[in-house]
Amino acid sequence: MSQRIAVVDYGMGNLHSVAKALAHVAPEADIMVSDDPAVVGAADRVVFPGVGAIRDCMGEMHRRGLGPVLRTAASSGRPMLAICVGLQALMEHSEENAGVDCLGILPGRVRRFPDGMQDEDGNTLKVPHMGWSRVAQQPHPLWAGIPDGERFYFVHSYYVDPAARSHVAGSCEYGLEFAAALAREALFAVQFHPEKSHSAGLRLLRNFCNWDGRC
Repeated sequence: MSQRIAVVDYGMGNLHSVAKALAHVAPEADIMVSDDPAVVGAADRVVFPGVGAIRDCMGEMHRRGLGPVLRTAASSGRPMLAICVGLQALMEHSEENAGVDCLGILPGRVRRFPDGMQDEDGNTLKVPHMGWSRVAQQPHPLWAGIPDGERFYFVHSYYVDPAARSHVAGSCEYGLEFAAALAREALFAVQFHPEKSHSAGLRLLRNFCNWDGRC
């Protein structure tokens, strides 16, 4: 039987571009875009994407009853991938929208990039951080076949500040060093958009589809 990959639908996010990318790298898989907790709970793998404001994201997740099933999925041993705001929603609290409590799956907070950041040449850096940036890797199966320092596509004004540095699986520089990827057990989460990151992003998604959840 083909593996079932649930793409969590909570009314926000580039769900169909993520689902299309997954179908490209895993054509034999059953890709299900769903907001049904039962479907998400029964899937072999879970992908938790997101764009937009965290208050709206959390509000929709609570309204659809997805919080408990996401917490369960993150500790179930089944591979789970969170993307962009999906990563931020895993944390305990976000500074966005005057402060929003998140799912609390990973310890740490979400902070806004400070104003007045500069690059090494003294040029002012704009917020949001938008475009291609290099990611320095820590060893993890999802980086297989992807060169250290490869560029990925980012669009975000807020970044995660994890309480446990051991969870950092990748980092990026944009005015400051921030966590571009977090990992714990069978959970992997990225701030960038693999579905928009060309061959490197597709390789990461393919690695996820083949991953047994062990580090």
